[in-house]
Amino acid sequence: MNFKIEKRFTVVPAVLLILCVGMFFLSCKPKTAGVKPVNHLSVLVYITGVTAGSPTYELLAAGAENFAASHDNVTVKVYEAGFNQAEWEEQLTSLVAGGEYDLVLGSNPSLPEICVNVGNKFPDQKFIITDAEYSGNPQISTYLYNQYEQSLYLGYLAGLITTSGMKYANGGKRIGFIAAQEYPLLNHYIVPGFLDGARLVDPAITLDFRVIGNWSDANKAAELAAGMIDAGVCVFASIAGGAAQGMIRVAAERGAYVVFHNTNEYSLAPGIIVGCGQMEQKKLVEEILTDVLAEKVQYGSSHTVGVKDGYLNFIADDPGYTNYLPADIQEKFNAFMDDIRAGRVDYAASGGKIE
Repeated sequence: MNFKIEKRFTVVPAVLLILCVGMFFLSCKPKTAGVKPVNHLSVLVYITGVTAGSPTYELLAAGAENFAASHDNVTVKVYEAGFNQAEWEEQLTSLVAGGEYDLVLGSNPSLPEICVNVGNKFPDQKFIITDAEYSGNPQISTYLYNQYEQSLYLGYLAGLITTSGMKYANGGKRIGFIAAQEYPLLNHYIVPGFLDGARLVDPAITLDFRVIGNWSDANKAAELAAGMIDAGVCVFASIAGGAAQGMIRVAAERGAYVVFHNTNEYSLAPGIIVGCGQMEQKKLVEEILTDVLAEKVQYGSSHTVGVKDGYLNFIADDPGYTNYLPADIQEKFNAFMDDIRAGRVDYAASGGKIE
């Protein structure tokens, strides 16, 4: 008995010593060649306005947050800058001054110029901006949705509606567009595309275009919409953020139709909102961040994406579309969308396109 006990206490320390020595040498063994540590990515989602009520910003934030939720090495902070554009550059400068963020992600046509100024102060900071076009700066990469294309097919639908026998179509062949503010992409592509699309249905269609002055004043949007209905408008589109709620309210009260850019809003006013485009912002953001982690982003470049790439679409399977538009309008519009996807629509004959 004593022998067994003594043997037990002499063998175990020896085994422990061998294990400890082995673990020491293993810990000193060089890492396998080719295995790289996982990099951490810190992203600032800079919202030039507020997220709620803006489809573009809601999808931007959702895409980044979804990506972070599935990647342990990615963190995301969403910052709402508010509507005072004069404050955006100073705010962004303060946010990146500490070097906390590897990437600033935004979505606004006016952001590139602001990022150029901020980037001059912080040459290591990187910026990626969707819904914008800018090239040549090694700190910035942009992705522009072909908004002429989206406006073209929404305008085509508006043209089918205003020339139809639908309840609120008044025979005036007049469509309306309400914008929060004017900017080059809106003036050169979005609004012209809407009218060009409608005139593919009937060249006699006219456009009533009015500007709110900000992205939040729903009462002003309602006032403008009422005046436009008085002037004969029976189909509306808008790029107005949360202010568009006023336009939708008046359309429902007075009797007019709405087609919506960028996201599914049918449920806001069934039978009034009868067409919704789809901007695949969330999908694009997740793909961009995948490329950032893989170090595949080409800073200094600008990319244009559209229907054929799968980043713009139309939501044709929602009851808000299928239950409220006559079958003949659906048939004509669906055929037009097929032509868009197949590249059979000659944009140049309709006023030009984004190259």
